[in-house]
Amino acid sequence: MQAPFAEQELTGWANYPHYRGAVFRPESLRELAAIGPSGSRQSYISRGLGRGYGDAALSTDGVISHVRLNRLLAWDPSEHIVACEAGVTLDDILTCFLPQGFFLPVTPGTRHVTVGGALAADVHGKNHHMEGSFARFVDSVQLLTGMGRVMNCSATVHSDVFWATLGGLGLTGPILSARLRLRPVESAYLAIEYRKTANLDDTLAALSDDQQYRYSVAWIDCLARGGALGRAILMRGEHARASDLPPRLRDRPFDAPVPRRFTVPRGWPGFLLGPTTVRAFNAWYYRRHAEGAALVDYDSFFYPLDRIRRWNHLYGPRGFVQFQVALPADCSGRAIRELLDAVLRARRAPFLAVLKLLGAANPGLLSFPRSGHTLALDLARGGPDLDDLLNRLVQITQAHGGRVYLAKDAYLKPAEFQAMYPRAEEFRTLRQRLDPEQRYSSCLSRRLRLDAVASSAREAA
Repeated sequence: MQAPFAEQELTGWANYPHYRGAVFRPESLRELAAIGPSGSRQSYISRGLGRGYGDAALSTDGVISHVRLNRLLAWDPSEHIVACEAGVTLDDILTCFLPQGFFLPVTPGTRHVTVGGALAADVHGKNHHMEGSFARFVDSVQLLTGMGRVMNCSATVHSDVFWATLGGLGLTGPILSARLRLRPVESAYLAIEYRKTANLDDTLAALSDDQQYRYSVAWIDCLARGGALGRAILMRGEHARASDLPPRLRDRPFDAPVPRRFTVPRGWPGFLLGPTTVRAFNAWYYRRHAEGAALVDYDSFFYPLDRIRRWNHLYGPRGFVQFQVALPADCSGRAIRELLDAVLRARRAPFLAVLKLLGAANPGLLSFPRSGHTLALDLARGGPDLDDLLNRLVQITQAHGGRVYLAKDAYLKPAEFQAMYPRAEEFRTLRQRLDPEQRYSSCLSRRLRLDAVASSAREAA
């Protein structure tokens, strides 16, 4: 049976770029498996809730939406493993399992992400320095290859396919389902310690001391200059035990407050998020956080931006770019200083700048995190100098041996990508074996020439 589809314009969460393609919405795995052989389009790429920032889940051919393939399949209470289809969201898992005392082992900055999207991007969170990325907690994955074969793979069974799929941006084929290990917790709260730092050296030194904290993140005031460049607010902590809660919460430790949510109206004028506004926000945010310990509900700590529905519309119709890089520990301080200085010189005012400590890389061929630090900057689109700034930021990143996060990329060039991801040719070769007709392809894979076989890629470079 042919899955229904409609021609539709799609974009990433950053509202850039825009592409028009045929969106298929299968309601069963049988319908999904029939899409490729149907020949309706030359190629397809999977898509979840559209929270990727760049063009990894966009295509001018076919897009397979997994939002209707969202069943929880099984729960193993002894191993804390949930089996689910790829369209299940992190929000679904939290809603179902947090009241039972289980939390996500790794979570990005939004709960509105599908499991398939989290796997395809191999997302990381505030605990990567201690516990690694999403892949570490994946027991197994069920994959549909370009040859129509359903493969069950894990770190020990078809491990090469597993490590190409985790972080592989959907290019090894649609993820059908997965088995994930959840984390037992005693409450819906976290015991957090806040600390203000004076400058970048102070921030990096404090982050290096955060090995004792499961979660650690620094909000950077990237408009601070001179001796205050890189000053930050550090937030680090651990899941609160039931005994840590005030008496009024101990009998209902998982009853976190329901956050008040706001919605950004469509047509919000982007100029309202200009340099003056962002400068005022940065100064206010730095002042408002008092140093010391606090008990914080999980939603406030992990998902503050989820309280603002369609917060991406704050940047107006032109959208924005999130530039996120991973930098090796031995030179990350110099690199971050140069990146922040380049943004200041360009008179750009990032609304959001976040710095985190990263642990060791995993075997994923295209997985992003590596030992060192990751810096993320939101930059509003518009103005003739943005491309020049992005080129400069990429040059700085390359010069220090860093890499750009592909799940948020919409601007890298093939040679830059190849230099940042030296296992790309290995990925191409494996993908060619799984999908010789290149049935699963995206705007990102075509832009970065990932669709070419290894020999063609060498010739193109």
